[in-house]
Amino acid sequence: MRKPVVGVIGNAHRVENRFQVQMVGERNLRAVAEVSGGLPVMFAGSPDITDIAALLDTVDGIILTGARANVHPTRFNVDPCEKHEPYDIHRDEVALALSVACVSRGIPLFGICRGLQEMNVAFGGSLHPEIREIPGRMNHRMPRLENGEIHPDPTVVFADRHDVDLTPGGAFARILGCEKIRVNSLHGQGILDPGKRVLIEGVAEDGTIEAIRIAEAPTFALGVQWHAEYDPQHNPVNRKLFEAFGEALLARQKAAA
Repeated sequence: MRKPVVGVIGNAHRVENRFQVQMVGERNLRAVAEVSGGLPVMFAGSPDITDIAALLDTVDGIILTGARANVHPTRFNVDPCEKHEPYDIHRDEVALALSVACVSRGIPLFGICRGLQEMNVAFGGSLHPEIREIPGRMNHRMPRLENGEIHPDPTVVFADRHDVDLTPGGAFARILGCEKIRVNSLHGQGILDPGKRVLIEGVAEDGTIEAIRIAEAPTFALGVQWHAEYDPQHNPVNRKLFEAFGEALLARQKAAA
């Protein structure tokens, strides 16, 4: 049997401020290949060149990765603001439609960071552009040096930062075998109001929504606010999630055979 094919969404990026490219972080690709057992294939976050129906006829699962850009506020009826840029409206269009299509067609879907936010918006939910501005919330953004630059050590950037309480008996608790985990934190935007089919299964100690499941999805349809692609070979939480995604890929592949 061939390896399951996993579509990994690309992000718009400009090289040397001149050349428009689509890119994917290698950690996402390696997590799929090395832990889920799939063949990762990047697809463009551009609606004019990405045919969603054709894509879903080709893949056995989809990963919506994290990204620098925020989901555009007009997607949840809020006016945009320059301080919350950059945006990636083309990825928004692909990812939101894709989230609904995956669930409808029973194709495994794993949303990570921005991917969780996209899943929530796709099902009618809203986001807060800067979670740390809500009273009582912690700063969920990545660690920086005193001069404002991103910390150069990835072990510091991706270090576990806070606890997450999981819903007893929920999908995450079953996959991870516990009801409390500790995760990294590299985001500014976060869920404000959950979508109609979005079930909250993990909450940080400050109340930030960290794990979701799409209700009545026929297969794996989970999202996490933390970066689960970081070191899943050694991080047991991230490894179990990518292993569970891999099991869903094989089940989908067998069902489609």
